[in-house]
Amino acid sequence: MYVDLILNDILYFMLYSAVTTVAIIACCYLLCGRANVFAPDVTPHPRLRYCTAAFIGVLALTHFWYLPILWLSSTDDVKLWYNCSSFLDYILFVPLVIAMLLTLLQDRRRPLWPAVVAAVPFAAGLLYYVITRDEALVPLFHVYEALLAIGVIAYMVIAVRQYGRWLRDNYADLEHKEIWDSLIVVAVMLLFFVIYSNEVESRAFFYLIQVNSLLLICFLVWRVETLSDLGASLPVTNDEAPGETPDETEAVEEQEDQNLPTPPAILNNIGELLQQHCIAPQLYLQHDLTLSQLARAIGTNRYYLSQYFSANGTTYNAYINGLRINHFVDLYREAVAARRTFTAQQLANESGYRSYSTFSLAFKQRMGQNVTSWMRDSSI
Repeated sequence: MYVDLILNDILYFMLYSAVTTVAIIACCYLLCGRANVFAPDVTPHPRLRYCTAAFIGVLALTHFWYLPILWLSSTDDVKLWYNCSSFLDYILFVPLVIAMLLTLLQDRRRPLWPAVVAAVPFAAGLLYYVITRDEALVPLFHVYEALLAIGVIAYMVIAVRQYGRWLRDNYADLEHKEIWDSLIVVAVMLLFFVIYSNEVESRAFFYLIQVNSLLLICFLVWRVETLSDLGASLPVTNDEAPGETPDETEAVEEQEDQNLPTPPAILNNIGELLQQHCIAPQLYLQHDLTLSQLARAIGTNRYYLSQYFSANGTTYNAYINGLRINHFVDLYREAVAARRTFTAQQLANESGYRSYSTFSLAFKQRMGQNVTSWMRDSSI
């Protein structure tokens, strides 16, 4: 069926060639491109860029290492080559997929060796199959593949939720930082593996594989280019060194903790310090203001400031958004009283928001209604 499609179905051959071409272009773009054509103001994560480029490059290679099947006449040879290529897919794709997902999480630098370990059974299976040509273990590898996919999905669901909480505890602006849509990658890859494992021999199956590959390539390139590198894209203050990573910042702050007063003394004064150094000078209007930067501005550290917000039943992100929304409300009322012409987007920008969609979501969460409805009700 596979050979017949490539040789006799011109539409499938064109789709097959198009996916291969797009994969090669995307791989070269991620490896060699210097400009970000999707989000020029975002600095992509370099390690994620290289992992994704490797994955897409392997995807392009798979379109080549199956082609020798076209010139094999023996059924046994075709089956041998096909099965060897399938094992090779697993050996390369599994660690790259896991590496990409782990690299998305920037709260700490996770080791990538589990990705390599996950591919070892497939490598052993390939070696066993080449030597013995015994397919008795193939069903067991399908079971291992399913369990591995379930394990990765379960881990990512938990990790993404934890990562979301970490972002809200440390960042005022979440644009280009959230990664909930990385679960889409997991779902797509699971679909790949399930279909691939069932070895469905139908025209629709092969078309679906190519369409999924094309969509996956486009999604991955977009995801890489729109996810900010948290160690490089944040503004540098006088107390930070260029290129300082979140892990390095935390290490410095932990060392500084030893020279600070006891937590109760600090926690009792943080409210007043925030009023003096954040609210009064309107520091909350600074784009990409982080918890660490605010802590240094008020004379404490990230740990104690985080404890303060936690004790008050809120997060750093909610605190800053609350100040910004209040600022928007004040600007709106001043503009209405002065009969000035304005737009909600203009006032949102003046309130510290770069993205109007982010402002709209934050406004609705705090005020209980969308901006348009609130402005209409306020004018009555």
